[in-house]
Amino acid sequence: MIRSELLQALLEDNPELRPEEVEQVVDIFFDEISGRLAEGGRVELRGFGAFSTREREARIGRNPRTGESVEVPSKRVPYFKPGKEMRERLNTN
Repeated sequence: MIRSELLQALLEDNPELRPEEVEQVVDIFFDEISGRLAEGGRVELRGFGAFSTREREARIGRNPRTGESVEVPSKRVPYFKPGKEMRERLNTN
């Protein structure tokens, strides 16, 4: 699902809302999650999962085009851990 499909699904489920209102809610939702992760925090949505960040150590990588070694700096990357209900739903046949 892409963002426009999410917006459309929310509009169909909430016909009393204007498209601008739905888009604003989605923007706020994603901005809050991104902001919390940028601060080093964690976002937990019960039944869905938890978003957090993990630290990646600096390492020596390789440029695939030239084969030259390059230094890759340490960085934080987003991480998602699905909740119990989501795991059960995904594995139900």
